[in-house]
Amino acid sequence: MRTGLVNAGLSAPMAACMAERMVDRLSLIQLRRIGDLPYARDERSLAGFLHRVRALRDVEIWTVSSAAAAACAVRG
Repeated sequence: MRTGLVNAGLSAPMAACMAERMVDRLSLIQLRRIGDLPYARDERSLAGFLHRVRALRDVEIWTVSSAAAAACAVRG
């Protein structure tokens, strides 16, 4: 999960934090969908990642991902 998040454009520390929060809240299929997000070539931002997650059109993935992102961003 963490590697997929890094490949999708998140920093390694943010990916580790978010993966820890997301892995127990999403199904295996949902986790695979996130892991299959396209590689963020030049864009390595949280906003870019969340934009791509939203494009998946899965409310549960969006809710869990954005909550994890917020918690991890605050945690710093």
